[in-house]
Amino acid sequence: MTIVLGLDIGTTSTIGILIDTDGKVLALADRPVDLVALHPGWAEEDPEQWWANVQSLVSELVRNAGIQAGDIAAIGVSGMVPALVMVDREGRPVRRSIQQSDGRTGREVEAIRGETDEARFLQRTGNGINQQLIAPKLRWLKRHEPDVLDRTHRIMGSYDFIAFRLTGAQAVEKNWALEAGFFDLHRNAVAEDLVALGHIEPEKVPPVREGHEIVGEVTAAAAKGTGLKAGTPVVAGAADHVASAFVAGVAKPGDCLIKFGGAGDVLLATNEPRPDPRLFLDFHTVPGLFMPNGCMVTSGSLLNWFVATMGSGEAAAAMADGKKPHAYLDEVAAKTPPGAEGLVLLPYFLGEKTPIHDPAARGTLVGLGLHHGTGHLWRAALEAVCLGFRHHLEVARDIGYPVTRVIASDGGTKSRFWMQMAASVLGMPVQLLAGHPGSCLGAAYVAAMGIGALPDWQQMDRFVSPADIIEPDAAAMPVYDEVYGTYRAIYESLKPVFPKLQVFGG
Repeated sequence: MTIVLGLDIGTTSTIGILIDTDGKVLALADRPVDLVALHPGWAEEDPEQWWANVQSLVSELVRNAGIQAGDIAAIGVSGMVPALVMVDREGRPVRRSIQQSDGRTGREVEAIRGETDEARFLQRTGNGINQQLIAPKLRWLKRHEPDVLDRTHRIMGSYDFIAFRLTGAQAVEKNWALEAGFFDLHRNAVAEDLVALGHIEPEKVPPVREGHEIVGEVTAAAAKGTGLKAGTPVVAGAADHVASAFVAGVAKPGDCLIKFGGAGDVLLATNEPRPDPRLFLDFHTVPGLFMPNGCMVTSGSLLNWFVATMGSGEAAAAMADGKKPHAYLDEVAAKTPPGAEGLVLLPYFLGEKTPIHDPAARGTLVGLGLHHGTGHLWRAALEAVCLGFRHHLEVARDIGYPVTRVIASDGGTKSRFWMQMAASVLGMPVQLLAGHPGSCLGAAYVAAMGIGALPDWQQMDRFVSPADIIEPDAAAMPVYDEVYGTYRAIYESLKPVFPKLQVFGG
């Protein structure tokens, strides 16, 4: 038995986990993170808050697990990608991070498109030219905050920064470099001309490391701040969404994870990359595999908005009756038929990432009538997320990626009503999981592999077990086939209209 520590630098919280390699979770703890949005579309966080959270978490984890810090054999860190962290020569952040979801760089994206052969860029990097890349963010900084770039010695990602603070070694994990748009798939290395698109020198990008590669050891200073033992090895880590899918069991070509979290993620395993601008591309945690993936900006956040606004009366009634609002609304919606009696919702409440990459898209209800009530609206919202997942799977198959098994994870899977709906919309069984600690477990697993404490990459079933399989409702499937066609047609019809709404503050 070997004890390893996994840390996850997430958008809303920093999470830590201690596991032993026999399959036991020893302790789990988290700390909140503040997301700063000074202007519409901006998304920033304070890297020093992540580090403070890590320092606080470690002592709690060690205490709750009943172990000594010296018992921890290795550390792995996962985090959101590709967040942009900039540090000076002393390793201090020169400003807040710019998050992957930040949307301020439309002008810079268009400039890069005008200078670049986008088809060639896609084939080289596996990803299209969009606001998630690092180069547009750097260009924005050069235009608006040139002093920040002047003071920047190195750039890195969220989990790279924590690994650096632990070890003093500056490096970036391979997937950060890939999603940043700096990594050439054919050369298997960072390319200077790709870095130059960000108008920075290539030496500002640290060396690239494999996720399970040891980048350094906990320094004496980091040991003092965290309570960890100096000399504990730290691996490069993993992108959070990739680690989460690996934890869920997406380990073989054809496996697919749909995540019912605040956003809706779709992640596939494949042994052959097929770059396509409609999806993102990452390296899989398992060497030799790839992970094409997509992200719907709103999923659970859309439902939370509904509860807080349109469903506030029902929410109050549910809580007065001792029920959770979401579960209560499920009961109400279950009385309405599939298709919500002609009501269709587009879930683009914050624009949309994949597969349409349309920041101007907006949430839209079509088909409202006086016969519709709260149950219809809630069902339409649930169906909208499932229809978005179906769109992703349709795109994946169109690209040439097989989808043979669907696994579901995150908070939305607690709703059996929603999971039944998902299976029927997708026309495929949906595998649920018995517990899914999240990306932090993936980071811990990668650390264990880095020191040889696990025999291979196929041991995740020691920690996460399959639960029920939800079969599609044969009667609902043809209904959803028609609804899906309408869903897609509505977007295509309104696509030229959405940009005009921004004039009115949309």
